[in-house]
Amino acid sequence: MIQSKGYAAQDKTAPLTPFHFERRDPGPKDVVVDIEFCGICHSDLHQVRDEWGGSMYPMVPGHEIVGKVAAVGSDVTKFKVGDAAAVGVTVETCMVCENCKAGAEPYCLKGMVGTYNAKTYEGEPTYGGYSNNIVAPEHYVHTISSKLDAAAVAPLLCAGITTWSPLRHWGVGPGKRVGIVGLGGLGHMGLKFAHALGAETALFTTSAGKAEDARRLGADEVVISKDADAMMKHKGRFDFVLDCVSAPHDLNEYLNLLRLDGVLCQVGLPEEPLPVSAFSLITNRHSLSGSMIGGMQETQEMLDYCAEKNIVADIEMTSVNDLESAYERMLKGDVKYRFVIDLKTLA
Repeated sequence: MIQSKGYAAQDKTAPLTPFHFERRDPGPKDVVVDIEFCGICHSDLHQVRDEWGGSMYPMVPGHEIVGKVAAVGSDVTKFKVGDAAAVGVTVETCMVCENCKAGAEPYCLKGMVGTYNAKTYEGEPTYGGYSNNIVAPEHYVHTISSKLDAAAVAPLLCAGITTWSPLRHWGVGPGKRVGIVGLGGLGHMGLKFAHALGAETALFTTSAGKAEDARRLGADEVVISKDADAMMKHKGRFDFVLDCVSAPHDLNEYLNLLRLDGVLCQVGLPEEPLPVSAFSLITNRHSLSGSMIGGMQETQEMLDYCAEKNIVADIEMTSVNDLESAYERMLKGDVKYRFVIDLKTLA
């Protein structure tokens, strides 16, 4: 067994504290990654505090992982020791169901095994990236370009692919009008991608103070969603709206922004259900959808695109000693736009 150390929550009210545990020895198809950086996702906080229910403790969070390959199994072909590598939200799927065969592993019919707060098909708990190393099958490990800042690549493994996947699925590109709702960890990546893909892009935000930054990130227009007249002005204009907000809000306001056959896709995860009016759906044949992360091939395509276009997350570095502070600041929206933990000192 590989000796590992990280930071874990022992229950839903406990702070993250040092935790020693074991990971499996690598099998023929496994890659061992020494973790250098791990992004802090809003879902980390939700799961640590059991806000979605079903949390398992002790819990080592983290699924935006970047590091260097420390060891490879005998059947591994994509990596050698010393290579840069990344691990995202998924570490096991069945690989045989129709969804897995279609490259949609997160929607595995047997059930996707998450990088943390989950159990493998053999019943072993998974521990995430707030730690010094991780073992994962080669299929779920990604190559990353040395041209990009490794720390700023880490959030691409969740915030990046969570926004990239629906934008690509619904054909966002030149000639499309796209709205991004919320400017946080998800929203800022949604803006960058929609702009890079050539769409006419608007940011919807409750905060006028975010307008300048939104334009820097790629917004052609900024709409203050608390302004009823401004919202009415944009009624029926958009082909696609990506809702990145995890707080309670009125979905019907954003459904009303859609053109005929327009799609509102929810990627933010509010704790409580969001009410939807049937009239908001039937007007102009609107569609309300949702999306998780992308499959492994799609994630690699996103990382390759980011290398080509020089796209990374806007980050603020933090340490394992400041995790509780980072969580509290994240709750207040006081980060531009993703915390990343420097884990090299844990190696």
